[in-house]
Amino acid sequence: MTSPPFDRLLLTGAAGALGSALRPRLRALCRTLRVSDKANPGGAGAGEEVVVAALEDASVMDALLEGVDAVVHFGGIMREDWDAILTSNVVGLYNLYEAARKHGIKRIVYASSNHATGFYRTDEVISPRDPVRPDCLYGLSKTWGENIARLYFDRYGIETACLRIGSAFPEPQDRRMLATWLSYDDLERLVRASLTAPVVGHSIIYGVSANPVCWWDNSSAAHLGYQPQDSSERFRAAIEAAHPPIDPRNPDTLHQGGAFVRVQARRETTS
Repeated sequence: MTSPPFDRLLLTGAAGALGSALRPRLRALCRTLRVSDKANPGGAGAGEEVVVAALEDASVMDALLEGVDAVVHFGGIMREDWDAILTSNVVGLYNLYEAARKHGIKRIVYASSNHATGFYRTDEVISPRDPVRPDCLYGLSKTWGENIARLYFDRYGIETACLRIGSAFPEPQDRRMLATWLSYDDLERLVRASLTAPVVGHSIIYGVSANPVCWWDNSSAAHLGYQPQDSSERFRAAIEAAHPPIDPRNPDTLHQGGAFVRVQARRETTS
């Protein structure tokens, strides 16, 4: 029987939608899967360790990464709330990389987002080498995450695959997702490739299935070995029948980020 490539993997954000989808799929890659979230991710299954951990607590993160071989980081905040974004996506990510440095961890898979480049138009095809154009504070925080990953690779040799995830759902939900859809099976393939590629360095790759219409060229990240096998095309007829044609004057359809280009940020206040 072949041994798994890792002794212990850490999956953060395990209570979220994508973390929940990845959790059973990562078990084959390790002897022990440590799962964490600020919310309780549920009881431990066979070969699992469950830790309730807040990213913003540096001492908790230091303990969380002890004994870990590699990290799949899907923790963080998606809602357009600056205080929450700053706490989880900025301070929390710094805490994670500092803990990785202290414990000698050399491979991280970071869930970035296509919203790091959401202000490009839908009539453009871009690559990870094009300048970032975030469409919201959430997307901006993901560009910061990609940059701290760059710093910790250049300075400390921690390799990171930054996954600019498109629309990861069981199936596409509207016309935009015919271009951005990432199936859960392809998400698993992408994370596996990012964990097991011989050389990652600091890589950025769009998380998207093999859709016939796509705005993202991943050729610069071919060294990761990601080969999507699913396609949104089989859903096209049903999606087009259920949703009106795209209005090119609508900012939601003009830009790759969709509705995120006009979402308004809020800031939590206390009284």
